[in-house]
Amino acid sequence: MKLYYKPGACSLASHIALTEAGAAFQIEKTDTKTKKTESGEDFLNISPNGYVPALKLDSGDILNEGPAILQFIADTNKAAKLAPENGTVERARVNAYLNFVGSELHKAFTPFFASPAPEGAARETHEANVAKRFDYIESVLADGRAHLTGDQFTIADAYLFVVANWTNFVNIDLAKWPKTAAFVARVAERPAVKKALAAEGLLAKAA
Repeated sequence: MKLYYKPGACSLASHIALTEAGAAFQIEKTDTKTKKTESGEDFLNISPNGYVPALKLDSGDILNEGPAILQFIADTNKAAKLAPENGTVERARVNAYLNFVGSELHKAFTPFFASPAPEGAARETHEANVAKRFDYIESVLADGRAHLTGDQFTIADAYLFVVANWTNFVNIDLAKWPKTAAFVARVAERPAVKKALAAEGLLAKAA
């Protein structure tokens, strides 16, 4: 398999999941502005929407969209226990958190990566949007659980870690949400996470 990624982008969640699963895979850095991969491929032929992640399977099939890729990794590497069985309430909960991170938290961060970045009142509005989503995550973690659904690390945790860690790049203080900050610090210490961060040249930027 080959994972097309952009350092620190949401594709890092798939990179972490593949590493946690012990899967055999390669990575190829992608410039989402020029739509070229490191080897010179036209990325639009791989990902028609032009964004990461994309996962090319050994069969030649290509999967797009992070949450779908994460679930595929979990379902094809069941021994890693990255997600409960399909059709269970526990799996539905993992999927709910995947959806929340993707449609709410991830989306709330998008304006901060625009060029130019928002300033003044516009930035305050976007910060409030992010804060509202972190308030919810903080409430989930308030009972002392280690991860979103309990003790077991799942694909939803990989995605949340990546997006929450973006606070380091957009100057938002995660200390306002101590349970969430502790979650990010805890996940950052996982060997597979350290390995993926190092491979993308981001280890020093981890929370």
